[in-house]
Amino acid sequence: MAKIKRSSGKGVRRAAKSQSRAAGARRAKAKTTGMVDRVMGVLPFTEEQWSTIWLTIIIGGAVGLAFVIANLAGVPAMARAQVAVMASDAGFEVKHVRVTGTERMDERQVYARALAQKDRPMPQVEIEALRAELLELPWVKDARVSIQLPSTLAIDIVERTPHAALQRPDRLMLIDAEGVELEPVSAEAATDMLRISGPGAAKQVEPLDQLLASAPALGPQIEGAEWVGNRRWNLSFKSGQVLALPEGADESASALVKFARMDGQNRLLGGQVATFDMRSPPRIYMRVPGRADAVELGETGNP
Repeated sequence: MAKIKRSSGKGVRRAAKSQSRAAGARRAKAKTTGMVDRVMGVLPFTEEQWSTIWLTIIIGGAVGLAFVIANLAGVPAMARAQVAVMASDAGFEVKHVRVTGTERMDERQVYARALAQKDRPMPQVEIEALRAELLELPWVKDARVSIQLPSTLAIDIVERTPHAALQRPDRLMLIDAEGVELEPVSAEAATDMLRISGPGAAKQVEPLDQLLASAPALGPQIEGAEWVGNRRWNLSFKSGQVLALPEGADESASALVKFARMDGQNRLLGGQVATFDMRSPPRIYMRVPGRADAVELGETGNP
């Protein structure tokens, strides 16, 4: 007589659980895939661009992993050489140079230095050395150099801002607020700029700005500033008149404020006086063309 073997209840339950887990995994996979597809659909990349991005990530990861393994093996020089070869074979080398931020300077000066990196594998690009070289250019206040895979070297220049014109014996030079000489400038181009002169004047630009800021009402009328004897300033006005200030930051600022107050009360600028001498405070002397002696002014600006 044949025996009928009944299946165990536990086996049925195990099979049911297994089927349930498989169904859950399929649902999760479908949900994840759908989410990824939606995200990829929202981002502004074509299918070809996505392929390039994923290829870049994969190859970049492989190159980085090879470099780490070689370094752990104690052969960093060989690692760098091998990584460079791998990067070059994968298309990771400088093919394009992009320069931004150059408005006043000649950007050809930047390209002339950057193109020395052209066709180099990305791991061999000397970013810090290139940045240091760019910082030697007069117009460059700062430079940011970066690599944009797979083949672009990006350079962002921060230019210096022209602040004044420095009078050299043979030419005028644009300088910034730190006194850095930028490039020669014609007298016509520097018409509306403050002219600074005198040995060592370029190093005194910041103190001069602080001095002029003490009497802002006079600023538009000041045409030039001469650093005399490496110790004090003579200011020349658009009227052709000259103001000789005393030594010392506080003393010269006080004298300039006093002169501005007196000019506001008596309109000293534009008059017959050629030179105002305030080097011996509190006295003020003025020289008038045609007079042999200087006239002393009182506190109110009257002789």
